[in-house]
Amino acid sequence: MNTNAESSKLYEPIVPSDQIQYREYKLLLKPELFPDEKPFHKFWKLAHHAAKSLGIKLGKMDETIKPHQREVVFYDTPHFKLYNHGFILRKRTFYHHGVPDARHELVIKFRHPEKKVALAVDPRPLLPCEYTMKFKEEILLPKDGALGMRLVYSHNCELDTPNIILTQRFETTAEAFPALKKIDANPKAALSVVNGVSIQEYLVDLGMLDFGHKLEAKANLAVWRVRTTNTPIVAEFAYQLKFDSPEAVRRKQRELSEFFYTALQSRATDWVQRGTTKTALIYGYGNASLKHQE
Repeated sequence: MNTNAESSKLYEPIVPSDQIQYREYKLLLKPELFPDEKPFHKFWKLAHHAAKSLGIKLGKMDETIKPHQREVVFYDTPHFKLYNHGFILRKRTFYHHGVPDARHELVIKFRHPEKKVALAVDPRPLLPCEYTMKFKEEILLPKDGALGMRLVYSHNCELDTPNIILTQRFETTAEAFPALKKIDANPKAALSVVNGVSIQEYLVDLGMLDFGHKLEAKANLAVWRVRTTNTPIVAEFAYQLKFDSPEAVRRKQRELSEFFYTALQSRATDWVQRGTTKTALIYGYGNASLKHQE
C-alpha cells in the first residue's frame, strides 16, 4: 500500500458538503423468486402498474436484456469492528462475458440515522487514486414490518481500482482510511472477507422512472447469490434520484417518488422480504454477534 509523503499531498482536509444530491429507495425482495430471468419481467410489470396508478412513467424494459454480473465482497475484522461502528468496506468486481475485469470499485461508507453524525465522518482515502464522494438519503423499509419507509444517511466514497490489499492488519487499513482510526479495534487484527462469503450479483436495469419536471430515476433489480454454492441470499429493487440540491426538487415530485415506494410495497406483498439492508443480511449470515442494527 502506498501511504508515503507523496500520496499525503493528495489529502487536503475539507469540510464535507452537507448538500444531499442523492436519494435512493431500496426494497428488499425474496431472492428465491428469481431463479431465472423471467421474474425480472414480471416484477417490471408490477412496478409499471404501480407507477401508472400514480401518473408516473416507467420506461419499457429491454426484452432481450441480460443481467450484469458482478462479484461483491465485504471486508471487516473478526469481531466486525467496522460494521458495528457504522462503516462498510465493500469491493465490487465487474465481469464481461463471464470474465472478471481488471478494474474494480472499492466503496467505504458510513451510515447513520442522524444527518449530522453521518456528515461528521469523512470517508476520503489517503491514497493516490480517483474517487467520488456521495452523500445520500437512503429510504428503507420500516423495522416493524409495517407499510411505509424510514430514512438513513450514507456518506460514501467510491474509489476506482485503488492499489490496496484489503486482507491486512487493521492499523494498516486505517492509515489508508483515516476515518477508521476512531474505531476501537485491535491494531493487529487482520481484515478478511465477511463470513467468508463471496457474492455473485446479477443486476438488471428495469428502465427509467419519470416523476415529471425533469426528475428521473434509473430503476434496477439485483439478486445476490453465494458465489460458490449459488444459494440465494437476497434481492433488491432500487431507484435513485439525483439532483443539484434537495431544494431543487419540487414537493409534488418528491411525494410521487415516496408514494411509488409505498404503492409498490402494497402491490408486491408476496415479493417483499422483511429485513433492513443487503449488507446486514451478509453480516448476519454467520454466527458472530452484531451490535449494529441498521
